[in-house]
Amino acid sequence: MPLPASAQASPAAPRPQQGYWWYEAPKPKEEEPTEEVKKPDIPPMAELARWTPPRIRKLIEEQRDYAATVLTVDAVADFWRLQDFARRKARAFAGVTQIAMLQHPELNSKSANPMVGDARSEMTAQKDAIRKAYLRGQAREFALVMFSRSSCGYCRVQWPIVQRFQDEMGWQVTLMDLDRRPDVKERFGVEVTPTTMVIRRGSAQRMTIATGVEAYPTLAQMAYQAVRLLRGDIRPEQFMTGAGEEAGFFDALANGPVSATDPRVLGGDLLDTSNEEKP
Repeated sequence: MPLPASAQASPAAPRPQQGYWWYEAPKPKEEEPTEEVKKPDIPPMAELARWTPPRIRKLIEEQRDYAATVLTVDAVADFWRLQDFARRKARAFAGVTQIAMLQHPELNSKSANPMVGDARSEMTAQKDAIRKAYLRGQAREFALVMFSRSSCGYCRVQWPIVQRFQDEMGWQVTLMDLDRRPDVKERFGVEVTPTTMVIRRGSAQRMTIATGVEAYPTLAQMAYQAVRLLRGDIRPEQFMTGAGEEAGFFDALANGPVSATDPRVLGGDLLDTSNEEKP
């Protein structure tokens, strides 16, 4: 008796041909779309002159990439025309800058940092005199301590330099051997020898001015800056302001505050720490 159609077995699906001797050809790779090479639109120079530098730079980069792709004489020439325009634009800016510096000498470092040899010698002598007078005036209030170890060869080089500071500025200087006084290392946080430190008498104020061997002019300059900072004559932002440079080109605060945390800033997000709880 024949089976109903629903009960008849459906034909088996064809099995994929596999086996040791079977080879399936690889499918062809799809070709990647070719990137379109588009020539940048270069406006007339009169219009280009009104563009901002970032926009001009972007156009130059686009023209460079285009010229390097097509490698035609016209494309390369257009790139160098843009480069020439940028060069002349920069030279024009430099020319106007020179006029501005002459009309506004407060923006020009030449008035505070002369390049002529004789003038520089005069400036150096003047700064040395200001620095020496100030430091000699603080000899009773401050002292210099150099921390050393008996095994430290560099300390033997630095100590005569510190003694020269004593001779010229009239300060008391002390040599502190950490091998004999290990408690001092923890008290002052000294890790490297030689370390030279300015200490204010009768207070906990102190400041490191040299770690390692330091030349005398630099040592004197750092001592001058440290004393001025500890006395409150300058703010931390003015630590690089040298002798005689106050309110001048090299004074960071000559034309007003440069930090939002400066207490002299009025309005805005002024951070007033006068009522904060002291740690």
